[in-house]
Amino acid sequence: MEFAEKTLDSQLIYEGKVVKVLKDGVELSTGKKSFREVVKHSGGVVILALKDNKILLVKQFRYPIKEVMFELPAGKLEYGEDPFEAAKRELEEETGYCAEKWTNLGYVYTSPGYSDEKLYLYKAEDLHFTRCHPDEGEIIQAFEYEIDKVMDMIYTGEINDAKTLCALLRGGIRK
Repeated sequence: MEFAEKTLDSQLIYEGKVVKVLKDGVELSTGKKSFREVVKHSGGVVILALKDNKILLVKQFRYPIKEVMFELPAGKLEYGEDPFEAAKRELEEETGYCAEKWTNLGYVYTSPGYSDEKLYLYKAEDLHFTRCHPDEGEIIQAFEYEIDKVMDMIYTGEINDAKTLCALLRGGIRK
């Protein structure tokens, strides 16, 4: 069975600071015509930062879901920005730490049914503190948690952020 779809046309519906929304006309492999709504995103980075057998998490309010979330440090890529450089920048901005040792954990697509957002995952170790300097308008607090506590937070539903769960899994974190 053929799964590919051919783009027939593309209409820009919305262009904002963070995303663009397109409505694409497509031809399915069956020959039928349909459309796809696509959210274009520059991507981002997620950092699994380990310090003395503890994991650095950040806590912040997430407006779209109107909840405070525990997450790994993360941030948006500027179009064309190198993901590794962005990971180093975001770790320091959100936690105040820099890392001497970095491991690339690959990438994940957040919601490929409607978005092209690609998140690059990294593990950061051998940390040293510099200073926190979050982006303007970003209210965020960093915490250090024992690995077992983080795993308990997952099992009890305190951590529900998909990018955090993916990076912990890829980073080999287990209870």
